[in-house]
Amino acid sequence: MIGAEDEPVEARLRRALGPRSIVLVGLMGAGKSTVGRRLASRLGLIFKDADHEIEAAAGLTIPDIFAIYGEPSFRDGEERVIARLLRAGPLVLATGGGAFMRDATRARIAESGVSVWLKAELDVLMRRVRKRANRPLLQTEDPEETMRALMALRHPVYADADVVVLSRDVSHDRVVQDVMEALDLYFDPPPAVAAQ
Repeated sequence: MIGAEDEPVEARLRRALGPRSIVLVGLMGAGKSTVGRRLASRLGLIFKDADHEIEAAAGLTIPDIFAIYGEPSFRDGEERVIARLLRAGPLVLATGGGAFMRDATRARIAESGVSVWLKAELDVLMRRVRKRANRPLLQTEDPEETMRALMALRHPVYADADVVVLSRDVSHDRVVQDVMEALDLYFDPPPAVAAQ
């Protein structure tokens, strides 16, 4: 019989997750979708991107939803879509940057999943988000200052995530490995060392 330490990390994580989902949170540009897709593939789970699901449900792009209905309406729809996706778990779910800010969404994630904050430095985020012009919250005169303000507002809330992993300028597969190792430690922490 294989001991737990001989079991592949993918199998250990699947077993530890049970019916729960892995929910990736963090700012735009943190790599939630890219890392999430690869993580799901490694774990043999379905991957869902909440933003894509919201667009499919609304029949509109996110910038159009913001422009036509405003951010509060978008956040209400986002909350409903994430609740529906979590009921379909286990899966790997990439959420929009503001999703984890809602109390009800955080509570639902805590109940049905394990939250992983992909934390990235400002320069990394800005380099990544400049590649796509469809970020409604960054359609400002000073996108970098806007991102700083979002970091100041959201980082204290993201810090409530179950697991924190640094999303840095390395290969996506390296970040996926970091997430898996952090989850493995989360589910099976090493025994506390007795004080001398």
